Amino acid sequence: MNLRLIFTLCIATLFAGCATYAGLNYDQLFGPQLVRERTVDVETPQANFFQSEVKPIMDNRCVVCHACYDAPCQLKLSSVEGIDRGASKALVYEGTRLTAAAPTRLFEDAETTQEWRDAGFHPVLNERDQSMAANIDAGLIARLLQQKERHPLPDQVQLEGFDFSIDREQTCPTIEEYEQYEKDNPTWGMPFGMPNLSNSEYHTLMTWLENGAIMNVHRPVSEKEQAQIDKYEALLNHSDLKNQLMARYIYEHLFLSHLYFSELDEDPRFFTLVRSATPPGQPVKRISTRRPYDDPGVERVFYRIIPEQGTIVDKTHMPFALNKQRIENWKTWFIDADYMVSQLPSYEPEVAANPMTSFIDLPVKSRFKFMLDNAQNTIMAYIKGPVCRGQLALNVINDRFWVFFLDPDKADIPEVNEFYRSQADNLKLPAEQESNTLPVTNWVKYARQQARYLEAKSEFTNNWFKEGENLSTDVIWDGNGTNHNAALTIFRHFDSASVVQGLVGEQPKTVWILDYALLERIHYLLVAGFDVYGNFGHQLMTRMFMDFLRLEGESNFISLLPADMRHELQSSWYKDQSPQLSDFLQRNVKPFNQPTSVQYKSDDPKTELVELLREHVSDVLLPRYEIQDTALSASSEKQLKRIDHVRGEGLKNRSANHYAYGEK
Repeated sequence: MNLRLIFTLCIATLFAGCATYAGLNYDQLFGPQLVRERTVDVETPQANFFQSEVKPIMDNRCVVCHACYDAPCQLKLSSVEGIDRGASKALVYEGTRLTAAAPTRLFEDAETTQEWRDAGFHPVLNERDQSMAANIDAGLIARLLQQKERHPLPDQVQLEGFDFSIDREQTCPTIEEYEQYEKDNPTWGMPFGMPNLSNSEYHTLMTWLENGAIMNVHRPVSEKEQAQIDKYEALLNHSDLKNQLMARYIYEHLFLSHLYFSELDEDPRFFTLVRSATPPGQPVKRISTRRPYDDPGVERVFYRIIPEQGTIVDKTHMPFALNKQRIENWKTWFIDADYMVSQLPSYEPEVAANPMTSFIDLPVKSRFKFMLDNAQNTIMAYIKGPVCRGQLALNVINDRFWVFFLDPDKADIPEVNEFYRSQADNLKLPAEQESNTLPVTNWVKYARQQARYLEAKSEFTNNWFKEGENLSTDVIWDGNGTNHNAALTIFRHFDSASVVQGLVGEQPKTVWILDYALLERIHYLLVAGFDVYGNFGHQLMTRMFMDFLRLEGESNFISLLPADMRHELQSSWYKDQSPQLSDFLQRNVKPFNQPTSVQYKSDDPKTELVELLREHVSDVLLPRYEIQDTALSASSEKQLKRIDHVRGEGLKNRSANHYAYGEK
């Protein structure tokens, strides 16, 4: 060992306590950086220590920020693979990118940690010599934890110096850049902007890191779970064309869901439905594409069920129960139904991006019943998928509104199915342009397309009801008296949203009624067809097209009101809107002008209609959110009920806007 290296190591040892290596080369100190094997069998003491001691701390203190699509620096601490992958300086949510970025989805876009290094991710654990000193001093997580110990939160009533906004500028240092990071931001240790770890938590994590951050391999599925997996994979991978088309449809709707076997007596374990190049019985060879309907690049796709490996977090958790009733429903709707499939649909974007084209052979009634059977999950996919993030994205919906659905049995007539077939070109979605889109020219194109569809829809319904039969609340799905998904409430929370079963709160300003085509297109716009790595044009077009679909859902509700008040009421909801949206509202499209068969008895038809709809679905409404029998005092319940009457700026003129229709 030469004198220069000895001197370097002495200096390093001198400053190891405060972990500062000003200007020193980590390769000289601890050797070159190489990806290390960190997983051991689940039965070993090291794996048990990680599972029982370390992981609970990370789940409680780290995962709340480092789990979702917008985890800071793309550092996902919710799984073994995410911890080992590390961090990246690249942004997932980048609203100004001119061209689509390469996707970096954990578990999908790379299979090994080395592949993630090649994609620009840097380690947060020590990947040099695996000594105790190096594991701490060359490990980014360890250094950030030490920084927090040296610089705890300032004693301030209102915390300053921390930016928690979702569009904040991110600082993602590598271990080589860490010293300058701490110098510039001494209070930015981890957990960022939060109280320190307890002494016990801190020492547990530091002990784990010091000993090489060993983690467990994946826990194998149980015999009972494997039996269930085998049953569903057999159904989804039958060679019959009907089964293949059904499996593709189910996958494109459930690829974000967390599946679980509700009839097992074990603690629920969640699974993911994926496309694979290998059939059941062989190891899964996952097919990863930008969108679930993109060309898989193989002659035959197999649909496989694999365990979800990350910690379950609320933002992305969409539980979907698999059980005997579910599988019987799928067989009834898709296998036993009377239809023929002569050829499977293409994966070309102009076909695959439009479900009205790609699944034209599947009965509309079957598709609609599939989505309605767990409608909360269907709607939840819009909210818990990557599209629902930020105020700009959430501006397309109101703060609170109710959702009802057309009855699939009432709409199951050949003329309706044929109408959808005839409108395939007018039902195209922006995703057929893939991930690089020019927003201005395409907005005009899709606005005209939507106008043509609405005109055709109005003409079709006007002709259908011209014989004296008019729309009534009987066309609304009542959940068959048992399904709680028949009525939903959606809330917007500034830059996020949520959906619950039932009708929560007082009458909202707006109500949606969704038919099959509308529900399907929203899914393919916001879930299946949305690419979070797409360019700004793709993301902007997605938002702008959702304006059209929201208006259509509101128009379906308004069509049950007296004809002479429909346009004025909907226009009152859109005062001070953009010129483009105003032009769309004033477009020269023949409206649905047939009278309603609902007999109104007051000068407030909207309130009457809302109450009629509530009564129509009353058998499936749950009392969970009603402020009664809460075990609180009567005065406390009274105070809580006052919240219903709180109005923000956007609703202050609500009463004035609707006074002409008797609303007070």
